[in-house]
Amino acid sequence: MFIDFEGIDGSGKTTLSNLLAARLRRQGYKVAHAREGGELQSPIARRVRDFTRDSKLLEMGARTEFFLNLARDAQQLEEVISPALCRGEVCISDRYLYSQLALSGGGRGLPLEDLAPACELASKGIWPDLVILVDVEPDLARLRKRLGKVKEGRNSDGDSRKGLAGAGLSVRVREAFLEMARKDPARWLVIENNDQPLWALEQRIVDAVLARLERREPQVQCISPSAQVTPEPVTVEHVEERFFQGLDALEVREPALAVWLLGGVPGLAPHQRRLASVERFPGLSVRSLSGLEDEASWSLRELLSKVVPVDVAASLGSLQAPRAMALRSQLYPLAPGEVVTGLKGNDTQEAWALRERALHDRHLPQVLLGLAGVENEVAWSVRELGIQKKLYSEVARSLTGLKGERVDALRESLVSHDRLAVLRSVTGQDSPFASGLREQLMGKALKLVLRSLTGLATAEAFALREQGAALTKEAIDSIDGMDDFRAWRLREDFADRWPATVLSSLRGLPLTDRAEALIHRVLSTFPGRLPLLRNAYCVIATAHETALDRVVRPATVSEARASI
Repeated sequence: MFIDFEGIDGSGKTTLSNLLAARLRRQGYKVAHAREGGELQSPIARRVRDFTRDSKLLEMGARTEFFLNLARDAQQLEEVISPALCRGEVCISDRYLYSQLALSGGGRGLPLEDLAPACELASKGIWPDLVILVDVEPDLARLRKRLGKVKEGRNSDGDSRKGLAGAGLSVRVREAFLEMARKDPARWLVIENNDQPLWALEQRIVDAVLARLERREPQVQCISPSAQVTPEPVTVEHVEERFFQGLDALEVREPALAVWLLGGVPGLAPHQRRLASVERFPGLSVRSLSGLEDEASWSLRELLSKVVPVDVAASLGSLQAPRAMALRSQLYPLAPGEVVTGLKGNDTQEAWALRERALHDRHLPQVLLGLAGVENEVAWSVRELGIQKKLYSEVARSLTGLKGERVDALRESLVSHDRLAVLRSVTGQDSPFASGLREQLMGKALKLVLRSLTGLATAEAFALREQGAALTKEAIDSIDGMDDFRAWRLREDFADRWPATVLSSLRGLPLTDRAEALIHRVLSTFPGRLPLLRNAYCVIATAHETALDRVVRPATVSEARASI
């Protein structure tokens, strides 16, 4: 029997496919997993996969990518799948040719009628007896992927070729998978991995597979929660209550993700939850303090500074307060790279003292990354050293937040080495160089082009956003906190397509009638979605804290003056 798992990145298909393999082996079946432990079993297929993921190959077209992915699957079939089936084993694959139809057809927009014959040729007529589509909401899948990167210590800034297209690619791929499942219900099982415990999903999959192996048919094609109840629409007044109810339920199933969802969320209630999770997840708990500067957040950072120093340093972001700098000095011996990377925009004497220590300790790449927004002759000399050491990507990233002829001249010289790093460096820049680079890379790295528009209110920037918003959410990411009529129009036009991002883009804005109406609209259309509830709560809590600060701070100033 040939079983294939499909789903978007972050859906959980790899985990579930490996759990199924282990369960079947315990039941006495001989099982071959073509991607055991998440690694393709064919060495040739692994090399092809690395090639197709290389983000520097920006000129690779959608058809080239399709044929390379076909070659990967054909080699897996040749080396792993066909031999296993010939031996009479149960063969499990984590992705097969359906992924190429979904990615190239649904995701990239190539005509399916052109792709299908090529897939048939690559398959040699061998198609899965059962396809298990692990379906998940894309917003939740992204959160799980980000959490996975943090837990594995991977660079969150890295992008694969698929990633460069933006988050909208996963949405389109998911829609393509669901359409394939709808057209072939006898072969496809759809299992929802949004709000069910992993053990329950595993058992349902095992039951369905055993039914096929024992020549019994599964009762239903769509394996969903046993009792699906449509949540009631959420009003702005009840966002906090519903968010924490959802967080409580998530904590039972995925406790690490529940902590991760507290990232940057202000207030007493979120902090109490962080404290309750510190023993199990100290690193994630402190990382969730990102952007927070209240007394409780500082105390937790200081408490955990020797326990999880890398995470504490990451939680500081680019904060420049004296307390942040004092903590960085304490953290440096334990997390030097993370400390100096967080010095972006910091031209203080304390920052340069840390940079000098790091240069002496051979942390030049991290020093360069932490030079973003810093422009003086010492900084330029460090960049020149980086060029001598061929650290072109890091030098390019060090130019973020800077503008002028000298800066653009250096960017121009670095384009041939790393176009994507240079593109990142023009974030918020309105210059002929930045405009030309965006135009050049719009069709190759849409996500980064749109993100580079952050904070820009020019007509050109909004034209690019309108062009990209139909394809991916990063067009909305770039209007975070913007109170511009064009930004509001984008939010309202694309609230149904990118609801979570529309909500997050409101953070930092006053809670006006228009903002409340938009929050209410999104939560009424998509009731119960935890990522949306989280973003709505952040917007409301931040607006309330900002309003409170405006009331309290003038009073404090008046009291201080009266006492002088």
